[in-house]
Amino acid sequence: MRKASGYAFYNTSRYDFERLLDDSANLAPNLKQYINSFSPNMREVLEKFDFHNTIDKLDQAGLLYLVMEKFASVDLHPDVVDNHTMGYIFEDLIRRFNEALNENPGEHFTPREVIQLMVDLLLAQDEDMLAQNHIVRMVCDPCCGSGGMLTAAKQRIMAINTEAEVHLFGQEVNPETFAMCKSDLYMKSADGRDAENILYGSTLSDDQHADRQFDYLLANPPYGKDWKMDRKAVESEAKRGHAGRFGAGTPRISDGQLLFLQHMLNRMKPDSEGGSRVAIVMNGSPLFTGDAGSSESEIRRWILENDWLEAIIALPEQLFYNTGIATYVWILTNRKDNHRRGLVQLIDATAFWVPMRKSLGDKRREISPDDIQRIHDLYLAFEENEYSKIFPTTHFGYRKIKVERPLRLSFRADEERIARLWEDRVFASLDKGQQEAIIALLRDMSDDLYTDAALFDAALGDAADRAGLSLSAPLYRAIFSALSERDDSAPIVVDGKGQPEPDSDLRDYENVPLGEDIDEYFAREVLPHVPDAWIDERYTDDKDGGIGRVGYEINFNRYFYVYEPPRPLEEIEADIKVLEEEIMSILREVTE
Repeated sequence: MRKASGYAFYNTSRYDFERLLDDSANLAPNLKQYINSFSPNMREVLEKFDFHNTIDKLDQAGLLYLVMEKFASVDLHPDVVDNHTMGYIFEDLIRRFNEALNENPGEHFTPREVIQLMVDLLLAQDEDMLAQNHIVRMVCDPCCGSGGMLTAAKQRIMAINTEAEVHLFGQEVNPETFAMCKSDLYMKSADGRDAENILYGSTLSDDQHADRQFDYLLANPPYGKDWKMDRKAVESEAKRGHAGRFGAGTPRISDGQLLFLQHMLNRMKPDSEGGSRVAIVMNGSPLFTGDAGSSESEIRRWILENDWLEAIIALPEQLFYNTGIATYVWILTNRKDNHRRGLVQLIDATAFWVPMRKSLGDKRREISPDDIQRIHDLYLAFEENEYSKIFPTTHFGYRKIKVERPLRLSFRADEERIARLWEDRVFASLDKGQQEAIIALLRDMSDDLYTDAALFDAALGDAADRAGLSLSAPLYRAIFSALSERDDSAPIVVDGKGQPEPDSDLRDYENVPLGEDIDEYFAREVLPHVPDAWIDERYTDDKDGGIGRVGYEINFNRYFYVYEPPRPLEEIEADIKVLEEEIMSILREVTE
């Protein structure tokens, strides 16, 4: 049937919408029979829409005929309503449902102009290669939604080379958007090959393209959405290290964006086989969330130390339909051009937008074709200017060193400090007689102030001997803690080896840029302010064993910040006086 019809699917029913409406008394069973008459591949798609339950609900409410009548009266043929327009219709419906259900922002769809920008950047450096004969390319979106990114990528490649052979692959966990994507691809290709490559399920816990690698990967993963449902499978795979997809680390459970990024990098072709390019849009969290040693920082470290990150583009706010937050497009590849190796380009495109004539939810702005071309040109030029900055990959790394300062204590056995002892768990566990004996012992030490821990230690030992008491180590520490207070004028407390004890309350951390000598940095930035400080050399990095833990973050706004001096005080005072006069005028109107 498929071969004879020239279509990827077929329907054997004698009904169409017009005939269904003619038999209104049997509309519900006939419509179900019509749906069941589709070929097996299309029935799989329609089942995800759960049409049978919808038909029953509409029929029971007396609305089925009215709904069918509306659809029968509208010509939705692709020659009348093109895919671009249908995409906007679909996205507007999804936006309305998301607002009603208060669902996660950015989970389902990406504005068409953002997709166009991502595809342009993804293919920008490959146009000459794609124009060659006998080109075969595989494109994947691991959270493909309604398939907008996949179809845009294929259309762009085919525009460069009409003879190119492009294979699309995707996976989607949301049943309705999965069905939307698959049905769209069935209608676009006679053989249905691309549609067959769209699979249902969670990419994180059940990667159904695990046996493939791709030339191009692009995605807009859900951001700010937890991955609790995938946790068991993800953490199990992470234990395999880099033999699995998540060897660099697992981010906090509340946000799975960096898991999708790791998955995509894992699906790149080796450089020896031509390599791959990746485009992904995410919010700001993956840029800087997580301190040195955290999973997020280690994932960034893995990416930058492998020199995969090529560029990050900051997009304008208010681009998405149900969130106005800032977003960023990351471009990554394992086949950088020679002049880009070891470097990362940051592009500030936050001012490249035009207002929409009519807002769609939170979407009040769009990126115009001219703006897309402007960003494209900045990216290809690879030059520094007002909107483009270029840094070595190591520029974003640092060593977090632990800075200690000595503990200085004074000791006094006064009533206020003795009272603290009752709050200690070790002392509270003693029987009443032991407690009274220890309190009497301490009171016998009078109110003398000891500014030397060693002298206090000797005095406490002598008092215990006189009282015939044996103080255990835990009890001794409890007394030591209760009777002590920090005193900057006291001598430094030393341990049994004569080394200074660190004061945990004064402990601090410094981030030393990678490549800078730690001792020189410490002497320049720390010692002039706290000359008694030292570096804890036991605080080391788990991977390279060096002093301090290595961290990576990309504080995007720092590199494009432009200082704007405050207005002169005279102007501010003048504005305040005007406001005061307006307030007084309003008050007079109220009281008169």
